[in-house]
Amino acid sequence: MAGEMDAPLTVLGIESSCDDTAAAVLRAEESVVTILSSVVMGQAELHAAFGGVVPEIAARAHVEKLDHAVEASLAEAGVTLGDLDAIAVTAGPGLIGGVLSGVMLAKGLAVATGLPLIGVNHLAGHALTPRLTDGLGFPYLMLLVSGGHCQFLRVEGAENFTRLGGTIDDAPGEAFDKAAKLLGLPQPGGPSVETVAQAGDPARFAFPRPLLDRPGCDLSFSGLKTALMRGRDALVAEKGGLTRADRADLCASFQAAVADVLAEKSARALAASRGVTAFAVAGGVAANAALRARLLDVAKAAGTRFVAPPLALCTDNAAMIAWAGIERFRLGHRDDVTLAARPRWPLDTAAPAMLGAGKRGAKA
Repeated sequence: MAGEMDAPLTVLGIESSCDDTAAAVLRAEESVVTILSSVVMGQAELHAAFGGVVPEIAARAHVEKLDHAVEASLAEAGVTLGDLDAIAVTAGPGLIGGVLSGVMLAKGLAVATGLPLIGVNHLAGHALTPRLTDGLGFPYLMLLVSGGHCQFLRVEGAENFTRLGGTIDDAPGEAFDKAAKLLGLPQPGGPSVETVAQAGDPARFAFPRPLLDRPGCDLSFSGLKTALMRGRDALVAEKGGLTRADRADLCASFQAAVADVLAEKSARALAASRGVTAFAVAGGVAANAALRARLLDVAKAAGTRFVAPPLALCTDNAAMIAWAGIERFRLGHRDDVTLAARPRWPLDTAAPAMLGAGKRGAKA
């Protein structure tokens, strides 16, 4: 059995949990993992007019694009379905229409080819990415910070996660999207707010730092979004509108507040995580350079290695799903056509459910 688990593996990964249709092929040979292809087809233009992701539009786009993404990933990798050892697919959590589209395609391919099917938790894909990119050993502390999720996880194994804290309302990416909408900036909001904030004064507006007065590692961003709206409204009432400088200062002050909260809560999570090999961050919001810099400082202060995957592997992608599939495959796990698409799928099943359900779906 051990020989089978260590044998070279070529795995197709499929990801469709939100608004990115993605497919990738990974080859794992002993301790060397190669990303043979990674195709991501975004939907930003489809949702731009709505200020956020519309689940029905996203689901239809996945149906239209998934087979093309798979074909493109196989072609880029220079392999055929016959060269694969398994098919890994995101089975949750996420927008159920998109997750279902990916799961049904993966099932069809598995039945047609006879290949093993591996259902993957999307959050595990993010949480295990540092093992793909940096060969990180267990255990490590992971801050998963994205459009739909935010939680601190102690990663003990490929299927062993302990949640130390998480958001009780909006995820940071969702808060950035809402901030951009309030300020008339284009979606996705994270990159827009970050770009505008570069020219702003982060000290001009005294926005709150939610939950810093409470112990523990839970986070909240809903009140921060409300404070931004009130700051904007006060300026509009005073001046009749926002200047470019006003908008830049609002963005910078908002981003600084998010960074302060994440930095302090990360310091607490590290203090509660003895014996970890590193502090890692992943998820779309991890692409924010200002936030990365603050988290790096936190890790340095704690004397802990900091790991942040390349930006293309922080946002949703199928390479992380293929890798998580390889990890599960090596543990002996297989799924079949009864694999279900799940809108919610917590990594730490022993932890109580987090409160809140924003536009991205219920928090896992």
